[in-house]
Amino acid sequence: MSTILIFFIFGIVLLAADVFVASFILAICGGACFVGGCVVVFQKYGLMDATLASVGALLLLVGTVYFELVILPKTRFGKGLIVESTSGTSATPQASNDIIGKLGEALTTLAPSGYIQIEGKRYDAFSQSGHVTKGTQVIVVGLDNFRLIVSHT
Repeated sequence: MSTILIFFIFGIVLLAADVFVASFILAICGGACFVGGCVVVFQKYGLMDATLASVGALLLLVGTVYFELVILPKTRFGKGLIVESTSGTSATPQASNDIIGKLGEALTTLAPSGYIQIEGKRYDAFSQSGHVTKGTQVIVVGLDNFRLIVSHT
């Protein structure tokens, strides 16, 4: 009986530890412990008791997962595990449509992507006309999702 309890307790511990690891390896090992406990019950006590142990293991598994996904995130400890905010800054400034038509300078070689500077701010840019050498003057002709589309003047 103690072997069965050890399997089930170790399964619960592994499932709980899986919260802190960025993979499902501990969860798989915890599930394997539940299966191992059920196998021991079947070998020692027969089919009827193994069925009860399997139902118990399934309830423990569902209960542990429910606790980890529903209850834990609402606790003070669980909230400490979740990242809810960002620094509020971006690597490059957000470009808007009013930057179209402005002149800038290539800070790096654009082959065809690189960085440009406009009014003292650094932007990610894509050269529509291909290769642009560092220091060349460029004009903004459009906007892509995260970068400016430029052409040399």
